[in-house]
Amino acid sequence: MIKTLLKSVREYKWAAILSPLCMVGEVAMEVLIPLVMADLFKYGVGQSNMDIVVTRSIQLVLCALMSLSFGILSAVFASRAGTGFAKNLRHDMFYRVQRFSFSNIDKFSSASIVTRLTSDVANLQMTFQMMIRMAIRCPMMLTLAMISAFRISPKLATIYLSVMPFMILALVLLTPKVFKIFDRGFKKLDTMNRIVQENIHGIRVVKSFVREIEETEKFTGISSELRTDFSKAEKILALNSPIMMFCVYACMLAISWVGTQMIIQTGNVPALGLTTDDLYAMFTYTTMILGSLQMLSMVFVMITMSRTPMRRCYELLSEKPNLVSPENAVTEVADGSIDFENVSFRYSKDAPHRALKEVSLHIPAGATVGILGGTGSSKSTLVQLIPRLYDVSEGSVKVGGVDVRNYDLEVLRDNVAMVLQKNVLFSGSIKDNLRWGNANATDEEMIHACRLACAHDFIESFPDKYDTHIEQGGTNVSGGQKQRLCIARALLKKPKILILDDSTSAVDTATDASIRKAFREEIPGTTKLIIAQRVSSVQEADMIVILDNGMVCDVGTHAELLARCPIYQEVYYSQEKGREE
Repeated sequence: MIKTLLKSVREYKWAAILSPLCMVGEVAMEVLIPLVMADLFKYGVGQSNMDIVVTRSIQLVLCALMSLSFGILSAVFASRAGTGFAKNLRHDMFYRVQRFSFSNIDKFSSASIVTRLTSDVANLQMTFQMMIRMAIRCPMMLTLAMISAFRISPKLATIYLSVMPFMILALVLLTPKVFKIFDRGFKKLDTMNRIVQENIHGIRVVKSFVREIEETEKFTGISSELRTDFSKAEKILALNSPIMMFCVYACMLAISWVGTQMIIQTGNVPALGLTTDDLYAMFTYTTMILGSLQMLSMVFVMITMSRTPMRRCYELLSEKPNLVSPENAVTEVADGSIDFENVSFRYSKDAPHRALKEVSLHIPAGATVGILGGTGSSKSTLVQLIPRLYDVSEGSVKVGGVDVRNYDLEVLRDNVAMVLQKNVLFSGSIKDNLRWGNANATDEEMIHACRLACAHDFIESFPDKYDTHIEQGGTNVSGGQKQRLCIARALLKKPKILILDDSTSAVDTATDASIRKAFREEIPGTTKLIIAQRVSSVQEADMIVILDNGMVCDVGTHAELLARCPIYQEVYYSQEKGREE
């Protein structure tokens, strides 16, 4: 897991290496300063030797400056490495999500993905920065300070060793207790983000049903639960600090008592043993050693808090896309012919029912095909198999005489344009949205596509015309306008197959007829699949496919189906009666 995450360091590797190296230099200087000071007072001031005083004073200044310089450089490198790591990690995770199939995305909620890309990555950034600094500084400081303390007085240094097991035991007992709490807390954070997303996205529904108070209470409830969990974890971890401080004060008292007795016994004579200058140095090393242990405990706390975010980010990075291009993939689509050969489909291997059952269908290139069926008849599922948004469970789907599983995915999807049931526009200008279909489209090509989709006239009515800004989700245009813009965007791809998944439901019948006429006259070579609820939208099609409960009930022209298909007859006459009334 850690190895996978650390791959995101990449070009910031040297910054991540230089930061701990500079930290080693800072620690070495900090440990050296008490020794130099002890010599200064013992042999310089104590013996009135000005040469030693001047020499040691210069050494102290140099040590302090070097320690400061190393510390600044370590912080700069750590900051660069940490922010770079977070940037790359977000990129890698987003890159992976972009290559997920629908079945992969179904494993993660959108709120969970957002949390992983934001809060979880921010947590790992802080942990990474602390690790490359404190995880090096603390053991280094502990080791060097302990060596220096034993050099001054082995008897006093053993006091540190007697306290350390107690401090380590406290860490071992406290840390595991918060693992489950943090794990539960981050799941609730996903839930909270989901509630926020749902309410912002559906704010019009919330207001129209006057549900502001209920939704606020729902948010407050999960927010309170999150506060309770994290507060409980923080309270447990907060016990670490007083335990560490108790150990520090206990050590200082013990060293003061034992050290004072040793000084009295030697008469404060350097040649006979411990002196007051040595005792002052031991106090400094006490702070360094126990402070290092305290910082190590903070590192463990950060690791504890980051354990769940690490696992969650790893889950996203390690998720393998179910749909990938095969080796030696076909890179050219011959034509827009489509063949369903005994196709059955389940949304998952464990699904109890098949969404599609033994579908066999031949659609010649350039044909206009209408697809009708009741709600839940798997009309959308059928067409989503063509650009390989899902893979069939049984049978095969062929485009241009080649199984879609043998195509390069980008090539296949570039030749199949879909206008989905849920139309999506992105924030930016109308031109920006249209160029999703063709990044290099000229103004003339965009205008032509918009004329075919009956979108040009209403675009021209806007003050900024094609430069009109579209809000996120297309909230500043009507449903019918959004559908026509999405159709124009699909036409700019110049696909061999065009799929309209109930994409004219929000436009009037006259506009619908105009769009179909433009398709018939302007793109006769493109295979057109039209999923519709209105019979009028498909009655002029070359063939109409009737779906019921995931099965093809009948295929034929309008006249043929009207003569023999009960389902088609029922839909047609009910709509005709509705128009008459």
